[in-house]
Amino acid sequence: MIRAFVLAAALLAASGAGAETPGPAPVRLTLGGEVSLAIAPQDPTFFNYTDYEYNPLRLARLGLSGAFRVHDRLALLGEVRSDNLGTPRAHALYVRIRPWPQRPFDIQAGLIPPVFGAFARRSYATDNFLIGYPLAYQYLTAIRSDALPATAADLVRMRGRGWRPSFPIGSQEERPGLPLVNALRWDTGVQARAGSERFELLAAYTTGTLSSPRVRDDNGARQVSARIASRPIVGLVLGASAARGAYLARESTEGLAFDADNFLQQAFGLDVEYSRDYWLVRAEGVWSGWDLPSIGGPWVSGPLRARAFSLEGRYKLWPGLYAAARVDHLGFNRMQGMSVTWDAPVLRVEAGVGYHLRRDVLVKAVYQHNRRDGSRRRALDVAAVQLLFWF
Repeated sequence: MIRAFVLAAALLAASGAGAETPGPAPVRLTLGGEVSLAIAPQDPTFFNYTDYEYNPLRLARLGLSGAFRVHDRLALLGEVRSDNLGTPRAHALYVRIRPWPQRPFDIQAGLIPPVFGAFARRSYATDNFLIGYPLAYQYLTAIRSDALPATAADLVRMRGRGWRPSFPIGSQEERPGLPLVNALRWDTGVQARAGSERFELLAAYTTGTLSSPRVRDDNGARQVSARIASRPIVGLVLGASAARGAYLARESTEGLAFDADNFLQQAFGLDVEYSRDYWLVRAEGVWSGWDLPSIGGPWVSGPLRARAFSLEGRYKLWPGLYAAARVDHLGFNRMQGMSVTWDAPVLRVEAGVGYHLRRDVLVKAVYQHNRRDGSRRRALDVAAVQLLFWF
């Protein structure tokens, strides 16, 4: 792990622009970092639990990023994070190639940034007006990639218990479920980007899926994802995303007459952002579906579907001080013959303020309300503060 820190110190977060004419460029090293400390009461309801088994409202994070610009056509980029003084992990590690330095086109390969959606592309604390994450990118559902329900009743039994669902097929360990989109882990693969100030197109071919990004392959299949973004006028951004890939691990279907790579997660997303004067408003919708094999009765019928919507805004009250709020809803479909949805719908409202003590030091204070239509732990109201420093 010490090697990972040394490597991250030798990699980039933002390299300089390419040279005007082809040819070797001077070697350039750029370093950066982010330190954040969030404090809140314990959450016995697990509304803010993540697949890394921590709560972003109770999180100390150190992130070191860097880039080594080898040539005007080539750069190496990476980031290492340590959460709550835990073992450092590589959050990003990839190579960026610009075949034509004068054209807005590049290729990235390795542990790459996400293509899908809007929030996953700005999930750093400096880009998040509040402290919590949108439900689509954090909340854990009852689905797992390494374990399967034998019947629909097994799935409904885990309704509202995404932080530790357990099933009779596959892994017998209790582990966190899957979010719609995992904003905390980056996937391994290849990504291409083409665009200009008005239009951007991204496409990626990766080892894992939106809800289960992977460094190592666990099912022999791949995901294809893409995003289109447009800036028709100043201050307005419109985006659409789609993804399709096999999410089940081989161990979940061992001994069954099913192949893991036949069961897909398919997702679609829409997002919009508009800023003017002191206002900035964002809205995003994510629709996801997961295939599950039908093993026993009562049967799991059709794909399991989920939909999440978020609306957030920020208003600058005066220099250095802003107010922000976000409203989230996460819903699920009903399986045939079932009187309830396969997982418990969730509502979240979060509001707070942020103040820049300095240009590179920010303090946030928020209040968050959560409500879940199911499980024994149905509500949570919590306040949190966060100190953030970047360089």
